[in-house]
Amino acid sequence: MKIVSDFLVIGTGIAGLTYALKVADRGTVALVTKRDIDVTATQLAQGGIASVFSTEDSFADHARDTIVAGSYLSHPDIVDLVISSGPKSIQALIDWGVNFSRNDNQQYDLTREGGHSFRRILHAKDSTGREIERALVEAVMRHPNIILYQHHIAVDLITSAKIGLACSTKNHCLGAYVLDKNSNTVITFEARFTALATGGAGKVYLYTCNPDIATGDGVAIGWRAGAHVANMEFMQFHPTTLYHPHAKSFLISEAVRGEGAILRRADGYAFMADYHPLKDLAPRDIVARAIDNEMKKHGDDCVFLDITHKSTEYIIDHFPMIHETCLGYGIDMKVEPIPVVPAAHYLCGGLQSDAHGETNITNLFAIGEVACTGLHGANRLASNSLLEGVVFADRAAAICLSRLEQTPTPPAVIPAWDSGDATDSDEEVIVAHNWDEIRRCMWNYVGIVRSDKRLQRAMNRIKLIQREINEYYWNFLLTSDLIELRNITTVARLIVQSALMRKESRGLHYTIDYPEKDDERFLHDTVIRGLNQPIKESRRQIVTANK
Repeated sequence: MKIVSDFLVIGTGIAGLTYALKVADRGTVALVTKRDIDVTATQLAQGGIASVFSTEDSFADHARDTIVAGSYLSHPDIVDLVISSGPKSIQALIDWGVNFSRNDNQQYDLTREGGHSFRRILHAKDSTGREIERALVEAVMRHPNIILYQHHIAVDLITSAKIGLACSTKNHCLGAYVLDKNSNTVITFEARFTALATGGAGKVYLYTCNPDIATGDGVAIGWRAGAHVANMEFMQFHPTTLYHPHAKSFLISEAVRGEGAILRRADGYAFMADYHPLKDLAPRDIVARAIDNEMKKHGDDCVFLDITHKSTEYIIDHFPMIHETCLGYGIDMKVEPIPVVPAAHYLCGGLQSDAHGETNITNLFAIGEVACTGLHGANRLASNSLLEGVVFADRAAAICLSRLEQTPTPPAVIPAWDSGDATDSDEEVIVAHNWDEIRRCMWNYVGIVRSDKRLQRAMNRIKLIQREINEYYWNFLLTSDLIELRNITTVARLIVQSALMRKESRGLHYTIDYPEKDDERFLHDTVIRGLNQPIKESRRQIVTANK
């Protein structure tokens, strides 16, 4: 089966939906998502979206905060571009029907989060992502040029190099092979332009506040197709997720600390003053390491986030969803501190993209968390993620539309998916076992604090598992679980490989072997070339062959 469109969009969070809406008036859009359309990381975002909307604030202040949080690895030109584009991009969300919270004067109720100098976070109470997703989904479902394919998961990209087609001297993306989970058949999706908006990779780790869909699919299929990846060692661990056996790492928004909550040990001691002048409003990497250190030093299972000094009315008004969720687990945040622990949250690295979101593969775009644009550097500033997603969706759409008339439809020579001699598997336990082992390995050896010895141990085990998976992959018919296992193993290896290359501690990458920053040797991105691609070097890049 073959489906042909002008634009193929894989992923339905803020980046994918915004891109689809921006291009749909000029062409047909195939919108692919591996579960329901609104099962996304965007849907779970609580805190908000950062942008300069106050006269007290400025683009320069927002840029400075972003670069400081990113441990000076952010690209200044990209930082300026994204931040200056913020108000216009957020206005587009408002035009599509997003209702951000307002104060009594009907001005936007701006809040503040860790690492920010001013109140600049637009939000919809503590369910900002849900409100953004609602408005964008409604707009997408109304558009006649957008066809939605739910419960479809991308297997691999189709490129001119892969099928032996000469498209000048560059490798071009021509679409993707996609598994229809409903019929368990692989469909060929052909498109002039392909946008990967698949989100992050939190499920590579045992404990994460990401949704189950966050298995690094876009990074894995992009890298296998030849796209370069960058800064994969910088996995952000959110400092405060709910510690409860049944909570499945429910995230407690950064905005709770932004509105005055204090981190305390079990004995009540407020420890953040020992780690940073901003105390509880320090950047996330510092707060996560502080919590990790306090737990290990005192043998505690968690620390506590205390906002009980605020009034009942204030807490319920500002954090209705968090309050209700905590109550469901028997925790009343109005009168008792919330038990919290860090968990894998946001991948600051990803597919390396330019100022328009394009990868080194022509007509393949990476937008949102799947991309490494240069904005976040070594650590993402809170609430810059939704901003990056909407800004780069707009920029990617603009460049695609400018090329639309000059870009032909994919050629008819693209082969259909061939399963060869693969058979149904009767050993699904192998998939489940390897999935669990990879995630435990990453949590134990490639977590908040690392060492060369731990990283090498992780790499040795991941290589062995990867060989087992590759053999399994070619012998048995595809399933969604097998595709995701293959992808998280690929992403895990890229994270470890990147971490081994950076012989310093910077931002989210902290190693006991090299505890200090080394600007002389490592003030640049860590880049791993795409599979079977030639090595290219530049001033801001470390590039390695794939070993």
